[in-house]
Amino acid sequence: MIKILLKSLREYKKATIVTPIFIVLEVVCEVIIPFLTKELVTELQVNGSGIANGDIKKFSLLCVSLVIIAMLGLVFGFLAAKYAAEAQSGLAKNLRKDMYYKIQEFSFENIDKFSASSLVTRMTTDVANVQMAYGMVIRSLVRSPLMVIFSTIMCFLVNPTLAWIYVALIPVVIILFGLIIKFAMPLFTKLFPKYDNLNESVQENINGIRVVKNYVRDDYEKEKFAKASGELKVGFIKAERIVALNGPVLNLAIHIAVFFSAIGGAIIITKTNGNEMEIGGLQALIQYGIQILMSLMFLSFVTVMVSMAMAAARRITDVLVEEPSIKNPSNPIYDVPNGDIEFKNVSFKYSKTAEFDALSNINLKIKSGQTVGIIGGTGSSKTTLVNLISRLYDVTDGELLVGGINVKEYDLKTLRDKVSVVLQKNVLFSGTIKENLRWGNPNATDEEIYHVCRIACADEFVEKLEEGYDKYIEQGGSNVSGGQKQRLCIARALLKNPKIIILDDSTSAVDTKTDAIIRKGFKEDLPNTTKIIIAQRLSSVENADLIIVMDNGKINGIGTSEELLKNNAIYQEIYDIQMKNVAKEVEA
Repeated sequence: MIKILLKSLREYKKATIVTPIFIVLEVVCEVIIPFLTKELVTELQVNGSGIANGDIKKFSLLCVSLVIIAMLGLVFGFLAAKYAAEAQSGLAKNLRKDMYYKIQEFSFENIDKFSASSLVTRMTTDVANVQMAYGMVIRSLVRSPLMVIFSTIMCFLVNPTLAWIYVALIPVVIILFGLIIKFAMPLFTKLFPKYDNLNESVQENINGIRVVKNYVRDDYEKEKFAKASGELKVGFIKAERIVALNGPVLNLAIHIAVFFSAIGGAIIITKTNGNEMEIGGLQALIQYGIQILMSLMFLSFVTVMVSMAMAAARRITDVLVEEPSIKNPSNPIYDVPNGDIEFKNVSFKYSKTAEFDALSNINLKIKSGQTVGIIGGTGSSKTTLVNLISRLYDVTDGELLVGGINVKEYDLKTLRDKVSVVLQKNVLFSGTIKENLRWGNPNATDEEIYHVCRIACADEFVEKLEEGYDKYIEQGGSNVSGGQKQRLCIARALLKNPKIIILDDSTSAVDTKTDAIIRKGFKEDLPNTTKIIIAQRLSSVENADLIIVMDNGKINGIGTSEELLKNNAIYQEIYDIQMKNVAKEVEA
C-alpha cells in the first residue's frame, strides 16, 4: 500500500529526501543550545573564572556561538518546513490527479463498486489526512526520535546519575501514550464511513433540491444532515477525549522529572560544592529532559495521525489498484465497418456474485441503417441491453458483434465514437452551448453544429436566445428545460457522426410533435445509421423497422407494430392502455 501511494510522489521526491536532512541539522542545533547556555551560566557565576575575572573573550565567544547556532537552527527549520510543505502538498495533488484519472478509466461495473459520495470523500478528506500524516512523517517522525536520542546522550554528558531519571521515564511515557493510541484508533477508523454518509446527504440534497422544495421536505433533509453531522461529531468527541490525555500525561511526566532532577541536582551541587555539576548543568539537564518528553508527545501525535491516515490510505489505494474491468485488446481494431448488431446467446450479470442474470439468452440481429424500438416495463433491462453495445459493460456469456466483429476486439475509443449513446440521465456541463455540443466532436465547424441542431430540433429554441449558441449553460443544465436539455444531448451525440445511435428514453421530455420531427430527421438525414430508440411512448417507436419487447431480462417479442399487435400480449396491453389515454385526452 505504501509503495503504491509513494508512486504519486514523482517530481516531489527531492523535497522528501531534503527535508529529513534539514531536520537532522535543526535537531543538532537545538541540542547544542542548552549545552552552550550551561556554559554561559557557568561563566556568569561570581565565583567562577569568567567575567568576574575579566575573561570577556570566552564569554563573547559563547554568546556569538549561541546566536549563530540559534540562527542556523532557525534557517534549517525554515528550510525543513518549506520542503516538507512542498512534498506533502505535491503528494496530495498527485494522489487526487491519479485517482481522478483512474476513475476515468473505470467501466460502469467499476463505478458501481464505489458510491459518488465515497469517491468524493476519498479525494478530499482521505487525501487531506494522508497529506497531513505524510508531512508529519518526514518531519516529526525523523525529528522526535533523533531529539530523544541526542538529548538523552547530552543528559549523560551533563550528569550520568540524573540522566537515569529520564531514561526511566521514557518507557513509562511510551506505554501510556501507546495505551491512548490503542483505544483511540478504532474510534477514528469508524469515522470514515460517517464522512461518506455526510457527503451523501449533502450531495443528494443539492442534486435533488428542486424535489426537496417541491415536496417541502426542507425540515426532513435538515434532520438527515444533522443526524449524519451529529454522528460524526459524537465519534470525534469520543476519540479526541482519549487523545486529549496526551497533554496531562506529558505534564505529569515533566513535573515528575523536574522535581526529581531539581532535588537530585541540589543534593549533588551542595555535596560536591559545584565540582560535579553546576547550576548551569542542572538547567541544561532539565531542558534536555523537557525536549525528550515533548518529543515523545509529538511522536504519539504522529502515531495517531499515521494510524488515521492508514485507514484513509487503504481507501485511496482501493481506487488506485482497482483494475478496469473493460480494457483495450492487445491488437485493437480501429475501424467499425457498419452499424450491424448481433447478439449471440448473450447473458449478463452486473457482478460475478449476482444470483440472477440481468439479461438471459439474448439472440438478436439488427441490420445497419434500421430503426429499432425497444419497449418494456420498468426493470425489464432495456437500458442494460444497449449498454453492452458500446461496452459500458461486458457480456457475461455469449458474444456481441458490431459490424460483424466482436466488440471486445475494437479499440474502446473507436467503438464508443461510432456507437453514440444519449443516456437516460441527460447531462450538460457548465460552458456555452457550443462547448457542450463539441463534446461530440471538438473539431466540429459551426455549420456542422447548426446541422445536427436542426435534426434534433434544438435550433428552434437556441436561435431565439439572445446569445444564441454562445448561451452559457449552468452546471447540470439547470438554466434550460428538460426537453431543451434532451435535444442538445441528441445534437451532441449526432456530432460524433456515429454508425449506431442509441436514444435511451431521450425524448421523454419533448412533446409528441417534436418527437415526430426528430424521428423524421433521423430517417431522412441518417439513412445508413442504425437507430435504437428506447421509449415509454409507443408513438416514438411504432413506425420502427423492428420493435423489441423486453420482459424480465428476456426478449418477449420481436416484430413490427402490426405483427406485435397480433401476437404479443405485452405489446397489446401497452397499446390498449396508451390508446385509451389518448382517446380520453381527445374527448377532454
